[in-house]
Amino acid sequence: MTFRKHIFFFFFVSFALLGFHESDCEFFANPQTHKPATDSLRKIKNESFKRGETLKYRLHYGFINAGEAILQITDENKQIAGRNTLHAIGIGYSISTFDWFFKVRDRYETYMDEDAIIPWVFIRRSNEGGYIINQNQVYNHYKNVVDSDGKKFDVPENIQDMLSAFYYARTINFSNAKEGDIFEFPCFVDNEIWPLKIKYVGKETIKSDVGKIRCIKFRPVVQKGRIFKNEEDLNAWISDDKNKIPIRAQANILVGSIKMDLTAYSGLANELALVKK
Repeated sequence: MTFRKHIFFFFFVSFALLGFHESDCEFFANPQTHKPATDSLRKIKNESFKRGETLKYRLHYGFINAGEAILQITDENKQIAGRNTLHAIGIGYSISTFDWFFKVRDRYETYMDEDAIIPWVFIRRSNEGGYIINQNQVYNHYKNVVDSDGKKFDVPENIQDMLSAFYYARTINFSNAKEGDIFEFPCFVDNEIWPLKIKYVGKETIKSDVGKIRCIKFRPVVQKGRIFKNEEDLNAWISDDKNKIPIRAQANILVGSIKMDLTAYSGLANELALVKK
């Protein structure tokens, strides 16, 4: 696994440092995906998020306040292939001293099928320390093909993009999960099929900027040696409620530590698992 994918692994569970520039959404006004006579797409029970949800995060690198991020589902309902979609946008940036050290200005967008929770369109505008990536992807789940900037790739059923993967993970039912259970699903990252694996660790109550919250703890399955010393060096805490929003993510890497914390939220589909005094 490359360094960039390790970093994405952390940002997937911390859901941070996404987006800043204006996107080219008009380019995808009418992606050429047609609904067949028999619609075979899955139906996911989603009680975790809805239009209007906004999550705000702060990123620390060691003792430095390094960045901020916002994840939002807009009120838009764009139809693609005759199906309703949810439009999610991640915007974020490095700040303060860290901005001089490693400037980040990225924007990720996804149009997800509202019922199947799979992407139809993914847009990426990424500038990380001067390393620029612009990606436009159209997903055809009837043919299991992704068109990535004109190049076509065969993919497994229900493949996720880098942002929709976050939302799909929130729909997974963890009520019967046991310590050590691993949940896996495929993602399409940098024109490669990548199996994302997360290990269930248990339950824990943590103090956060928004209050004391009951959480379920996960540990993404990572490769040791290149970025992380041990498998236990990357952890994420998700609210133990129907929302399943990320509250905190923490990573000990070979060159320091990174921590992401929720600072504000609005428009949740359910009550947050706050511990009341």
